[in-house]
Amino acid sequence: MRSTISSAESRIGEAAPHTGGQLPAAHRRTRERRNYRSTLAAAAFLLPGFLLFFLFVLGPLVFSFRISFYDWNIINSELSEWVGLENYTRALGDPVFRRAVINTIAYTVVTVPAQIILGVGVAILLNQAIRGRSFYRVIYYLPVITPWVIVSLVFEFIFVGQGGLANYLLKDVLHVTSENIRWLAHPILTFVPIFLLGIWKGIGWTAIIALAGLQSIPAAYEEAAAVDGATAWNRLRYITLPLLRPTLTFLTVVLTIGGLNAYISNLLITNGGDPQDKTHFILTLMYEATFEGLDFGYGAAISYLLTAFVLGMSVIQLRLLRKKVEL
Repeated sequence: MRSTISSAESRIGEAAPHTGGQLPAAHRRTRERRNYRSTLAAAAFLLPGFLLFFLFVLGPLVFSFRISFYDWNIINSELSEWVGLENYTRALGDPVFRRAVINTIAYTVVTVPAQIILGVGVAILLNQAIRGRSFYRVIYYLPVITPWVIVSLVFEFIFVGQGGLANYLLKDVLHVTSENIRWLAHPILTFVPIFLLGIWKGIGWTAIIALAGLQSIPAAYEEAAAVDGATAWNRLRYITLPLLRPTLTFLTVVLTIGGLNAYISNLLITNGGDPQDKTHFILTLMYEATFEGLDFGYGAAISYLLTAFVLGMSVIQLRLLRKKVEL
């Protein structure tokens, strides 16, 4: 009896390692099949998006970059002539392009700080416990979702030389001037409606992003400072704004990119570059060269110069503004 039991135990002992060695391998194969199926399922969902990206984003980017080195013939591409960097050097030496760069930078320098200051101020007010807070948040966000075309035409009507609302207020109501100001016929004054439109349209979006940043700040910090006797200004200066720094960095970079890519308002209000090609932005000049002058190589070169400028500005801003918050 004992010998029978011993022999049975020995057989079980011999079989155990063999069985234990087979189970992990089976589990591995099952896990690999599951991972393979998951990968196939993910690829099936991602493939259409990647195809669309390559067809409509990456493909045109590569093709337009190639065009920038040619005197491109839109009718017959085989007649296009390789010119190397000539389109880029032509743009850098073109006084109209340099004026467009200055105008674009001026638009960005004026509108971005104004949007951040006013937007953060609105966000601080909307973060308070006031009656109708949700209603005010909607009202301030309405300009953001209003189409650029509509508001550009409205601002053009406001600043028209004869019968515009701006001239009516300045001449007939406030008596600041004795005659109508020809806003849209002056190479400098024509930027007034464009700048004001850019600021007005961006306040709501800036306020919503800043409001999200404010609500992520723990209330305990300000409560402790208030108990210690800190004034509202000191709490804003030494607690709120430092903790809001990542949000402000994001806003600065994104709004700067948007400012450098300003296009619709300038195109509609000044017809691109009127008067005398002095009011161009970079994108309106690119549009004029490409679709009105049919100079596709020069237009592509302008677009890539703008891309390099935007990329450089973004990197510089991130390096300068990225800083650890210390209270």
